Amino acid sequence: MEEQEQFREYQRLEDFEEDSPPGEDDPLVHVPDAVKDSWHHIKNLDNFFTKIYHFHQKNGFACMVLSDFFELIQFLFVVTFTTFLFHCVEYDVLFANKPVNHTHSGGAPERNKVTLADAILPAQQCALRIQESGWIIFLLVMAAIFWLYRLIKMFCSLLSYWEIRRFYIRALKIPSDELCNFSWQEVQSRLISLQREQPMCVHKKELTELDIYHRILRFKNYMVAMVNKSLLPVRFRLPLIGEATFLTQGLKYNMEFLFFWGPGSLFQNKWNLQPKYKRLGQRLELAQELNRTIVLLGLANLFLCPFILVWQILYAFFSYTEVIKREPGSLGARRWSLYGRLYLRHFNELTHELQARLSRGYKPATKYMNSFASPLLAIAAKNIAFFAGSLLAVLIALTVYDEDVLTVQHILTAITVLGVMVTVARSFIPDEHMVWCPEQLLQCVLAHIHYMPDHWQGHAHKSETRDELAQLFQYKAVFILEELLSPIITPFILIFSLRHKSLEIIDFFRNFSVEVVGVGDICSFAQMDIRRHGNPQWLSEGQTQASVYQQAENGKTELSLMHFAITNPHWQPPLESSVFIGHLKEKVQQDAANAPPAQQILCDAPICSSFLSNESGTAPDNLLASVLVHPVLTASGLPTRDRRFAQPTTTASAAASVLASLSGSQFSGRHLGANAHSSMYRSDQTLQQESMSQSDSQQKNMSRSSLFASEFASAEMSLHAIYMHEVHQNQGITQRPLGMWQASELSPHQRQQTATRSGSRSGYRGLQLGGWEEEEQLHKVDERSPPQAPSVGPSTSGSNSS
Repeated sequence: MEEQEQFREYQRLEDFEEDSPPGEDDPLVHVPDAVKDSWHHIKNLDNFFTKIYHFHQKNGFACMVLSDFFELIQFLFVVTFTTFLFHCVEYDVLFANKPVNHTHSGGAPERNKVTLADAILPAQQCALRIQESGWIIFLLVMAAIFWLYRLIKMFCSLLSYWEIRRFYIRALKIPSDELCNFSWQEVQSRLISLQREQPMCVHKKELTELDIYHRILRFKNYMVAMVNKSLLPVRFRLPLIGEATFLTQGLKYNMEFLFFWGPGSLFQNKWNLQPKYKRLGQRLELAQELNRTIVLLGLANLFLCPFILVWQILYAFFSYTEVIKREPGSLGARRWSLYGRLYLRHFNELTHELQARLSRGYKPATKYMNSFASPLLAIAAKNIAFFAGSLLAVLIALTVYDEDVLTVQHILTAITVLGVMVTVARSFIPDEHMVWCPEQLLQCVLAHIHYMPDHWQGHAHKSETRDELAQLFQYKAVFILEELLSPIITPFILIFSLRHKSLEIIDFFRNFSVEVVGVGDICSFAQMDIRRHGNPQWLSEGQTQASVYQQAENGKTELSLMHFAITNPHWQPPLESSVFIGHLKEKVQQDAANAPPAQQILCDAPICSSFLSNESGTAPDNLLASVLVHPVLTASGLPTRDRRFAQPTTTASAAASVLASLSGSQFSGRHLGANAHSSMYRSDQTLQQESMSQSDSQQKNMSRSSLFASEFASAEMSLHAIYMHEVHQNQGITQRPLGMWQASELSPHQRQQTATRSGSRSGYRGLQLGGWEEEEQLHKVDERSPPQAPSVGPSTSGSNSS
């Protein structure tokens, strides 16, 4: 029992006892006297690296200062202009309900029309109206206090921006006018080189790319993991609506405030959990304490609801009214939802990387969503568009004939409403040139978003699949409506849903937090440790010891590892990760041997790949389209260039063939360990080599090398996502861990039975809801074996741990 209790305790990674935690017993660091502005021994590296990243992404000092300044001006404008509209305008005069006598000294009328100046009250009368309203004075005082707080914060940020600017110029040798020409990977490499000269982190001699990502994304990785494990209450079953997700900026802000940085949060500073949350014995008391904190936070949100709601309505009115008037169809445009951004985000994926990936998937996702059309709705929309368009045409013709028609009461309103009706109705009319190919379009979406539930495969033509994707890829109108309702709904979610998850949240942070020297406490999923969090059904069978409880869902660990390794080609992964990459490479080579050559795939597929590729026609887009369409060509019986491969080709084999041809891969030349191969993919003839040989000069190739590296790295990861999903689906496993939507549809008894069947190989004996009790079951099975501290392999202490 003592050994079992020891294993249940929060533990550090291996070889940590020799090092002191951040902020304790800091060793002396020698800094050359010549360096006056040395950035060494920085106490809060999380904040420092985050500022460096934001400085780069927001395009430098001037842009950041102007952005903060105009945010203050915008807030001041909204408050003052709203007060003016409510108390300084005489609306009876403006609407001509009250006559105005326009006369000069002679007594003759000067004009008949009402002007804006007639409807605006004098300054003294306006001030008197404001003084008579106690609520307005209270709200103005609160707004003034908040604005002064933001002003002081802006001045403090100004000093911080200037310090980061000096750091870029003096330490990283990047002038302000050239910042836009440097990618984040180049800035990151200079940070790593600077650590060797001026130790910013005194607990590690060498910084790695993973260390920097951990500090910038410490809290974000926790949020991604909690969404992946379906811990946060963001999915609901509503009457008449069915399954729905609700995650807004306000709800997300409250969760982060509660877990990470607010008073009474689980973290005692920006990089360490409070010690009491690391011990098993206090889990029930801590859960009750967290329960009370959530209730208090919900009540505070309920008290502030009227003020936040008024601000949300005013901000939405000033932000979207002009856009809706000018482009009513913009409400029918789609955007990736906040829930979708967390569900689709890799561990250790920076914001700009996620945004670029989802932006590439925007067009194929839009095509897929638009490919579904209701015949009844289309007929109704055509008739509504016809009748509304007819009335609109008559009104426009009358205004062209005589502009005085516009002076008729409500005529301009009628023209506006009819125009909106026509635009909205046309958005429901399908494109007559649209081709119905849902499976191929969904594969193209998968190539960029990298994640989708298992039950989508083969069911892309069903409306249920489209509705589930709509939860990730929502209408802009739905986004606006959710943000407007957020102040009302958020308190009830906190009080009635989130607080019941208190025990599970406490167990999650204890069981899935590890301490890394030089970094602090991080989410263990962010280590991308295949052995600890891998899923045997995602090409990691025999390499993982994780139970169902410990596994990341939907191949999150495996796909995140591949994405991080491709994005950061100089990163040296630990042994377990290297073995997984080598195993994946070996399987790709085996599948590529039974597939047509990559050159044939890229030559045959353009015959009908235009309906999948984007209009831009870039090489990576065409490469992905070729891989996705070639199986369609061979299955349809169309002739190919090589008779030997005339039989149908699967998407997995086509992707493997192209992957194997990328000798210029991001993994080329990397030493992957004793049990792995020394390079990723090798071939004598590749697409990249051919494109390089046809160039005019070596200098031109070097100038475009960084662009090619970024674009083809994205394409390579897309091919990996397609390949890994296809192999995962083709394994034919009947019982899989519950994914994105399946868990909510089963009863607790069915969940336990399913988890027992799927976890039989890993020694798992059942999943209990209401606290993570599966750890106890696991230790009862393994209680004969001595407990081992979780680790990330021999290379952890040198690269991934601190």
